[in-house]
Amino acid sequence: MIDRLRLKPEQLRWTCDCDKLGFTSTETLKDLAAPIGQDRAVAALGFGVNIQSDGYNVFVMGPVGTGRSSMSRAMLDQAAAQQPAPGDWVYVHNFDQPNQPKALHLPSGSACEFRDDMNELIEDVQRELAAAFESEEYVDRREEALKTFREERQAELAAFEKEAEAANMVVGRGPAGVLVAPAKDGEVMSPQDYAELTEEDRKAIDARRAKLQDKLEEMLRRHHRKDKMVRVEVKKLDQEVARFAVGHLFEELQKRYATEERVCEHLRQILDDIIDNIEGLRARDEDTPQMPFPIAVPTPDSRYSLYGVNVLLSCGPRDGAPVVYESNPTIDNLTGLIEHRTQMGALVTDYTMIRPGALHRANGGYLVLEAETLLRKPYAYEALKRALKNKLVRIESLQDQFRFMSTVTLEPEPIALDVKVVLVGSPELYYLLYNYDDDFRKLFKVKADFDASTPRNRTALRRYAQFVATVCRREGLPHFEAPAVARILEQASRLVSDQMRLTTRFVDVADLVREAAYWCGHNGNSLVTAEDVQRAIEEHVSRSNRIEERMREMSDRGLIELSFKGKEIGQVNALSVIPLGDYWFGRPNRLRAITFVGKSGVMQIDREAKLTGRLHDKGLLTLTGFLNGRYAHEKPLTLAASLTFEQNYDLIEGDSASSAELYAILSSLAGAPISQGFAVTGSVNQAGHVQAIGGVNEKIEGFFDSCKSRGLTGEQGVLIPKSNVQHLMLKPEVIEAVRDGKFHIYAVSTVDEGLEVLTGVPAGSRRKNGTYPEGTINQLVTATLENFAASFDGRGMDNGTANHAKPAKNDNNNR
Repeated sequence: MIDRLRLKPEQLRWTCDCDKLGFTSTETLKDLAAPIGQDRAVAALGFGVNIQSDGYNVFVMGPVGTGRSSMSRAMLDQAAAQQPAPGDWVYVHNFDQPNQPKALHLPSGSACEFRDDMNELIEDVQRELAAAFESEEYVDRREEALKTFREERQAELAAFEKEAEAANMVVGRGPAGVLVAPAKDGEVMSPQDYAELTEEDRKAIDARRAKLQDKLEEMLRRHHRKDKMVRVEVKKLDQEVARFAVGHLFEELQKRYATEERVCEHLRQILDDIIDNIEGLRARDEDTPQMPFPIAVPTPDSRYSLYGVNVLLSCGPRDGAPVVYESNPTIDNLTGLIEHRTQMGALVTDYTMIRPGALHRANGGYLVLEAETLLRKPYAYEALKRALKNKLVRIESLQDQFRFMSTVTLEPEPIALDVKVVLVGSPELYYLLYNYDDDFRKLFKVKADFDASTPRNRTALRRYAQFVATVCRREGLPHFEAPAVARILEQASRLVSDQMRLTTRFVDVADLVREAAYWCGHNGNSLVTAEDVQRAIEEHVSRSNRIEERMREMSDRGLIELSFKGKEIGQVNALSVIPLGDYWFGRPNRLRAITFVGKSGVMQIDREAKLTGRLHDKGLLTLTGFLNGRYAHEKPLTLAASLTFEQNYDLIEGDSASSAELYAILSSLAGAPISQGFAVTGSVNQAGHVQAIGGVNEKIEGFFDSCKSRGLTGEQGVLIPKSNVQHLMLKPEVIEAVRDGKFHIYAVSTVDEGLEVLTGVPAGSRRKNGTYPEGTINQLVTATLENFAASFDGRGMDNGTANHAKPAKNDNNNR
């Protein structure tokens, strides 16, 4: 019976026949045109890219290295190239509400042209205005408007001065303005002379001065009113001249942008602003007061800065919709930023300092974001959702959320948004967002699920070879011989621990191609051989297995107690896997069980010490179900058992040791010693069926290496679940040892089969009367449990009290 459970060498690995690949070198193969094994994800991504309904943004999920990001961007580039380029966006000054700049939409590629046109317009306006106001015609008309007023004012002032002189008064300027003062000898009377006058003279002088002062003030008020009227006339003249001088410039530009209504309206507002502010625009640079220290002071030409254009987004001459990948999706990088500058100790800004974000750049196309990175940025995810829900890009700065000082800021007009967002992340992140964020369900309705493996068939093998050829051509590497490609394909199966599938984590496959090419050059080969690939695999292991070798050394020196020879009751070698990043290795652990009289059931020391995880605890509780289901049909189970992984100080997780735990308990109860040359892995259910586990290759190889370092005896091996046979991709050294009979691998389906291999004693099948054949494992276990029950009932022992009762026909049951 045991022989039929032993696996043959050809069952331990899938071997690729290089003769069936259909080529001798990858140099003859074409580049890979389509992704490998991602038909479902590609179809979902294509659906999400092309559907135009709201909320059909895409979440690309899958393990890192499956090409989820690169493939998504390649498909987006292809789709974007077939779509029209979106329009351009610019920001301009808002003359009605200066703190709310206006956003203007322009045809694709015309934003920069519009900016240049406006810059040219401003230069032309300055030149035309200067020429118009320096012309003789304007000067004559202005002088004509001012001449009458000046002559009348001068005549009245001259007549008043004569009247004052006749009254022995003079007109002069003082701190309070133009004043009338008493005179002496044609000069202003001094206070001393005034004090020497008689009271009567002083009163007469004061009366004449007051009368003249009132008359003077009335005359000045009349002059002021006339001056104001003249200024209005002059301003009208200036506006008339300005409109005549620059109006044709705006008419020409409005004709050029006649189809853009908002642009034409903005041009009209600029012309009106020039006309309304013509007096300020005519000021000269030399009229600006010089400051004793350099500070930001508005110049006479600063009004012209309001007429410029801030190009926010320009598609340029290229065709197609944009595809934007934002690697640092902060809220500023997503929605844009308003910069500030320092002016007279304050932070100020204007419409020219508005900067675009990724949503602006991707508008009309596609935006690709790493989901985890997005969620790590404060407020970025919420800002993205608001933009998608409202279909508007509103600039939201993080500094506006936490502003600690008052600054001059803007509220730019939001821009209409039409973008398809593609989030790239892990499956765990997708399901978390789907379950806990209602907005996510509404906004990301398309899931593109990238698989970590693909079925091994002829098409996949051919495409794998094309992938190798593509990497070689793209990176200038030597090409691969067919046997070398076959070795890569075998390693691709090994990476997913499945003879029927290949990995789609092409980042790992590409690394293997590069490293094999390196060893090819190191060995002086023109083509990469299978030996070069094998060398690359071995060197990768050598760079990663320091801890594995250190633990094996400790075992060889006896620091970690393990047995690989002889037989022991209640003791078995259990196998575990230790993951170290990109390298996993198997490690044997001594598992010991002690059984005695009591009703406490199975007690796991590691569990009591809180060194086990939930999955391991589930496997342990399953053992109790098995024991009760098989041996407690007629009376309650009277059993106390203690289990422990010896010399273990780390967390134990997973249920792959549950079969080993059960073997140890049954060996202790039956008094049947277990061969220490075997190691066991596999979970067990309550019916006694051995179930598949993970890491089967690493576990087998870990135990094989431990046995090899102590010396292979030909009586050593590993028990694995039969359902794991299809996952075997063992290294050639193990297969060679199996072929030579130095090592064995058994595939068991039930606990009974495993017991027979480990103990060499038949397990025994239950008869109709409920008994088992004499001398079988199950009969010995039943007899021991009956002795435990009789001893417990006869002595009235407390639960868990040890009493090493002897099983029937066995004197060495417990240790």
